Amino acid sequence: MSAAARSSAQPSADDPLVPILRLPGVAEAAESAGAAIAEVHRHRANRRGFPLSATEASIRAARASATLDGGAPELPAEDSDGEVADPVLAGSVRVAAALDGTALEATLRVWSRAPLQVLARLHLLAASGLSDPDALGRPRPGAGVAQRLDLLAQLVTGGTKVPAAVLAAVVHGELVTLAPFGTADGVVARAASRLVAASTGLDPKNLTVPEVYWMRRPAQYRDEAAAFAAGSADGIATWVLSCCAALEAGAREATSIADAHPG
Repeated sequence: MSAAARSSAQPSADDPLVPILRLPGVAEAAESAGAAIAEVHRHRANRRGFPLSATEASIRAARASATLDGGAPELPAEDSDGEVADPVLAGSVRVAAALDGTALEATLRVWSRAPLQVLARLHLLAASGLSDPDALGRPRPGAGVAQRLDLLAQLVTGGTKVPAAVLAAVVHGELVTLAPFGTADGVVARAASRLVAASTGLDPKNLTVPEVYWMRRPAQYRDEAAAFAAGSADGIATWVLSCCAALEAGAREATSIADAHPG
């Protein structure tokens, strides 16, 4: 569903995410984020040369996401052997590669019908070298983990009609706080948020870099995610509003990338 079509589709009263959409400022923030991202896609450099922008965005997202989880912030120099020694950054780079170019198209095809399968693969990519090989791609045992993942999958596969920015925030917040795998959950959560943005038409070319916003505010990121998990209306609203702000900041980052490329 395109972003325009999704924004025009009105969620029903029994939509599970409508209470979040009705929180003060959320609908307006989601609309503003969508407008900022749409403007990036209209940038002259992105009309034909968007693969260059998308790849650069993917690299920046990988570095920022790894940094948030305590990984190294810098990739190896071009004149090195190219090996990424830090396992957190290496995993984040592998995840980013699965969300770029033709790999993104393949990932989205599975995401639209079997998001839990994609989450398992993202964890395998992100946590290799960090987790017991037998645990890769397997949700940890725990009360409610499987059930909550199932509910999340239902939302992603059509269980809600709220604006994509709101759904992306919920998916991000739920995964980063549920920590369903026990390792590399932050990298997986932020990648899942990018997949929501791409699959819904909010950011179909994966040009934005909201991860940079959070990288610059790590304490705020953790505090607001915890507030989201606590479940109060204020805490949920604060998280979703910040996620929308991150998308707008990610659109500005994307504009700077496009400005650096010839049109």
